[in-house]
Amino acid sequence: MEPKSTLETTVTAEASTPQPRPPVAARNPVEHRLHGDLRVDDYFWLREKQNPEVIRHLQAENTYTDALLESTVAFQEKLYQEMLARIQQTDLSVPYRLRGYDYFTKTLEGKQYPLHYRRPADESSSAAAQYIAPQTGNQLSNEADQLLLDLNALAEGHSFLGLDAFEVSDDNQLLAYSTDTTGFRQYTLQIKDLATGQLLPFRAERVTSSTWSSDNKTLFYTVEDPVTKRSHRLYRHVLGDNGEDPIIFEESDERFRVQIDRTRSRSFLLLLCASHTTSEVRFLAADNPGGDFRLIAPREDSHEYYVEHHPALNIAGTSSDIFLIRSNSGGRTFRLATAPLSDPQRSNWQEIIPNRPDVMLSSVDPFRSHLVIFEREAGLPFLRILPLTDPSSHSRERQSPDWRVSDRPPKDLLANSYRIPFTEPAYNAAPGTNPEFDQSHFRYSYESFITPRSVFDFDVSSRQSTLRKQQPVLGGYDSSLYATERLHALASDGTRIPLSVVYRKSTPRDGSAPLLLYGYGSYGISMPVNFNSNRLSLLDRGVIFAIAHIRGGGELGKPWHDAGRMRNKHNTFTDFIASAEHLIAARYTNSQRLIIEGGSAGGLLMGAVTNLRPDLFHAVISHVPFVDVLNTMLDASLPLTVGEYEEWGNPQIAEDYFYMKSYCPYTNLERKPYPAMLIKTGLNDSQVMYWEPAKYVAKLRTLKTDSNPLLFKINMGAGHGGASGRYDYLREIALDYAFLFSQLGIHP
Repeated sequence: MEPKSTLETTVTAEASTPQPRPPVAARNPVEHRLHGDLRVDDYFWLREKQNPEVIRHLQAENTYTDALLESTVAFQEKLYQEMLARIQQTDLSVPYRLRGYDYFTKTLEGKQYPLHYRRPADESSSAAAQYIAPQTGNQLSNEADQLLLDLNALAEGHSFLGLDAFEVSDDNQLLAYSTDTTGFRQYTLQIKDLATGQLLPFRAERVTSSTWSSDNKTLFYTVEDPVTKRSHRLYRHVLGDNGEDPIIFEESDERFRVQIDRTRSRSFLLLLCASHTTSEVRFLAADNPGGDFRLIAPREDSHEYYVEHHPALNIAGTSSDIFLIRSNSGGRTFRLATAPLSDPQRSNWQEIIPNRPDVMLSSVDPFRSHLVIFEREAGLPFLRILPLTDPSSHSRERQSPDWRVSDRPPKDLLANSYRIPFTEPAYNAAPGTNPEFDQSHFRYSYESFITPRSVFDFDVSSRQSTLRKQQPVLGGYDSSLYATERLHALASDGTRIPLSVVYRKSTPRDGSAPLLLYGYGSYGISMPVNFNSNRLSLLDRGVIFAIAHIRGGGELGKPWHDAGRMRNKHNTFTDFIASAEHLIAARYTNSQRLIIEGGSAGGLLMGAVTNLRPDLFHAVISHVPFVDVLNTMLDASLPLTVGEYEEWGNPQIAEDYFYMKSYCPYTNLERKPYPAMLIKTGLNDSQVMYWEPAKYVAKLRTLKTDSNPLLFKINMGAGHGGASGRYDYLREIALDYAFLFSQLGIHP
């Protein structure tokens, strides 16, 4: 029987207009048997992207969703205009300086995408010091500005555009950049001559990373497999060579991906081969692009290490040209060591910052005169400055304008280090754009639920932060009207789960307020406590917003991730349920006013918790949800699958199979009531294929015993991240919010 989908209508006695009925996907059972377990998949056929019936079914789902949300169209427009009115549409980013040029982006009212520019630097002042927030479009104009890329022009004829690589050669003459026009995250790399504005006759497909050598004519780039999307090959392109680019390295282990980068000192190229739990690094002098990459330390299971370089690091009175090694060999939260360039094997590593079990050493950025460590403690991010000079010698050094690293090194890096202070109970701070190795300042971004995104330059000598720009919020935003809190829920095993909460101060705290609870909890990714002017449309209507920082994420470091992956995955789901119960018990909301939201692996979370506790949630918003876990992880030909055995397990192993089966949302759907749901995906999603939510919705329609809406919205021209244009994206948010308000009974 040919699979078919129908969209039916019915007329009730009370209504004179037809009421849409949901699409019905045909059942075409496919049997799967493994480990003595039989599974029947009625909707396997929805994987057939080229099948016209599949496309018709997805279009029918869109039609049904549009019909049920038709009454909210005016509200969607109101929300869209409301959110748009808060944005300074014509704007300028804070410039950053790189080799004599100041680089920045412009956005123009009515344009979906930014424009990338540069101008010759005024060496008498910093790039940021020259920045003046524009009040009109005219203030964006400067005769010296050179347009490098107009993403609006590149997007013409496409419904999607993503920019990945943006690499300028050392002589400032060439720009290597890569774009994706489908949303499938397969990028095409090209080279632009910045003197003539013309593209060179070079084009590479499916590029995942790229970097120039220092000779200004050799470009290294990595490429992914066309089917599995695993980044597996490193190529070298030399300008003027017309033959095929040679393969410099190929990774055969399907768990591992390759990436090419360059140290901040610009001295070395680094080839990283990494799985989710193991890594190894090779290096090559940037001025010797025809040479062979050398291995620093061979891979060992569960050993991750990452490399940077400093040409004159003064440790214990000796100035050394060394590698900096961030390694988990001394503990899951990482430590910092040095290694000599001549023989960097592991036996020669010298520890300079020990492992601290409660502090996650997430990254290290070396500068000539200091190191900057990005670390996490107690669920919050911190920026630690490690001066490479003895503090007692600072006054002498500052008398000389060309001082670099003192002859008097600090005796203890940590003892002489300090954190940039932040005072809010929950916030997000992260390194900004810092391309120059010799700069004496450090750029970082800071924001919170109530503080708009702010760009600061931190002067290492004076220990002072200078605000360069704060995200404009038009319409008279007043942060004093809102409050943010840090709470902790208690999991069943006694673990304290951090929650970040924001609300308008006038919102009642008697359990009657609606609350939107967001969660993710996978891959060791931390959910940032960021500012979002769109969220004001929720807060100003009395909706509380919260993030549950559950296990499986990275908020408390690698051990927090370990506690929510593989056969610990159930912790992620029970942590989220405990967080919801805590918010209800603390009278922030009640179960009839609680909406939950998540995307991708957070969509898996949505599916799992609604299977476990459908009574706890009033409605669900799920983006590109990873809900068909078992079938996806059994298909090694799909993107990401093999590499993700280290996150979810390998279902070819019986114990992993049955553990995954115990929480797989698609597998565990039952005949019972479910909350109202809005589920969204993109047809060109390469991370979570569109058919996962399509199958989930089709099956759930046959099992749910309630009358709550189940809506499925598919962006037919985008991928995992949804719409790429800023105006299109706002309309997607407006639809989400209109659905949320409709379920809460909140009207325009």
